Amino acid sequence: MPLIGFHASHEQIAPGQLLADVQMAEQAGFDAAMCSDHFEPWSAVQGHSGFAWSWLGAALATTGLRFGVVTAPGQRYHPAIIAQASGTLASMFPGRFWAALGSGENLNEHITGDPWPAKAERQQRIEECIDIIRRLHDGEEVTHRGLVTVEQARVWDAPEVKPPLIAPAVSVETAARSARWADGLVTVNQPHEKLTEMINAYRENGGQGKLILQVHLSWAPTEEEAVKIARSQWASNCVTPPTTWDLARPSDFEEATRDLTEDKLRETVQISPDLAVHAQRLREFADLGFDELYLHFVGTEQKPFIEAFAEHVLPEVR
Repeated sequence: MPLIGFHASHEQIAPGQLLADVQMAEQAGFDAAMCSDHFEPWSAVQGHSGFAWSWLGAALATTGLRFGVVTAPGQRYHPAIIAQASGTLASMFPGRFWAALGSGENLNEHITGDPWPAKAERQQRIEECIDIIRRLHDGEEVTHRGLVTVEQARVWDAPEVKPPLIAPAVSVETAARSARWADGLVTVNQPHEKLTEMINAYRENGGQGKLILQVHLSWAPTEEEAVKIARSQWASNCVTPPTTWDLARPSDFEEATRDLTEDKLRETVQISPDLAVHAQRLREFADLGFDELYLHFVGTEQKPFIEAFAEHVLPEVR
């Protein structure tokens, strides 16, 4: 039986409301939660971007859920700071926190004013950061000089229960490469053949731990409403790598998706007014081998989604 979690989208919902939403999701029967970590939203329409690490402390303290965050040490965040932040949460809430460490997007990282590196350099940088973070979580004093510099750093409250460091991947190549360091794999809904290829690449290269899927979906009482929600809130996300990584401002994403077709929108967002269809699609993802499914309703009003899915979808998937 897959764990079914709630995805908290900081780009779309103000942090106070998002905290209330995740509390509601727990009460309704969701098993866990995960959140994004952005400095900017993907579009001006989304219009929010609360600080994930402050929010996570409040969310962990006011629910009993396990939480994950997708974040990017290396440019906007120094890896020692991410080690301290994640180590603090893991110390306060043992066994209830994990972090997915990716190479980042220019949308969030451009604020430092530093050049946006090529993908190969970003990949090497995140792997350096992961090694640094693990050593700091082990209580070591770390000095490191490479693509990032660390000078005599120590996390004084090193967590007894280390937070799992998960690999976020959207390509087969990244899934395969991350197998050598990751405690699990997280990706987003894609065609089944692609997801199967990614899982196989991760496992065949020695990848251990849980397989996690974030599912972007849009539901409403009518098909027209469901499409409207998806187009309004998530059309700007319907760009593919390397464009996703390299665009710098919300307006760039809006421009890149100005003429987006409905077919392309449906490639990114699972759209249907039929709750049985959503349940069937989620069961199919579980059948591929995913241990945890995090549902991201791409609308901003979460209560109707939470209530409808808790009553009609979660029991069917379980």
